[in-house]
Amino acid sequence: QVQLAESGGGLVQTGGSLRLSCAASGRTFSRYAMGWFRQAPGKEREFVAAITGGGITYYEDSVKGRFTISRDNAVSMVYLQMNSLKPEDTADYYCAARGLGYSRFPGSYDYWGQGTQVTVSS
Repeated sequence: QVQLAESGGGLVQTGGSLRLSCAASGRTFSRYAMGWFRQAPGKEREFVAAITGGGITYYEDSVKGRFTISRDNAVSMVYLQMNSLKPEDTADYYCAARGLGYSRFPGSYDYWGQGTQVTVSS
């Protein structure tokens, strides 16, 4: 069982930055691939970025070069550094854990946090 809790969301202007954090419980954190997803009002949940237990990273094309996912297995944390934010990045952001490695599909993740809201004003 893994419990996840996101933090760090908020209101930021276009071009600004935010750092999202995800705190995970459980002693086997390093075995899980971790993903960040987002869901805007009226839209489906979509993949943003993921990182394997060994640190290999994957990104959705629209965030490449702007967002960076990282993890610290020693303290069971995952981060999403978001730079050059755009209004279209506005969404609820969710952290998720998957026991079978990397995936871009939300339905394949085993555990989810409650989400943190990010609003980018124009």
